Amino acid sequence: MIRYKNYAGVVEYDAEGKIFTGEVFGLRDVITFQGRTAEELEQSFMQSIDLYLEMCEHDGVEPQKTFSGHFNLRLDPELHRQLAERAALEKTSLNEFVSHILEDAL
Repeated sequence: MIRYKNYAGVVEYDAEGKIFTGEVFGLRDVITFQGRTAEELEQSFMQSIDLYLEMCEHDGVEPQKTFSGHFNLRLDPELHRQLAERAALEKTSLNEFVSHILEDAL
């Protein structure tokens, strides 16, 4: 993964074409980049992000943030109940309890 201005790109290597290709992760818009070397790849990634930000400014739209901090999670109802009970025992909200579990997992 590559990062620039709070955006992240996922990179793959195409052995047949002998080129690295990537896509900015987490956006509705498709932003791609490529390079034959790590330096070219990094430069292309930064140029793609800068161009995206310039286009947003020119069009008068807010650049999309990569993540809002909100997402829906579908659970088995029994697991939901168990998590809610455990959060209550810990005297914390379900959201805080699950957030701590996810942080620990990383």
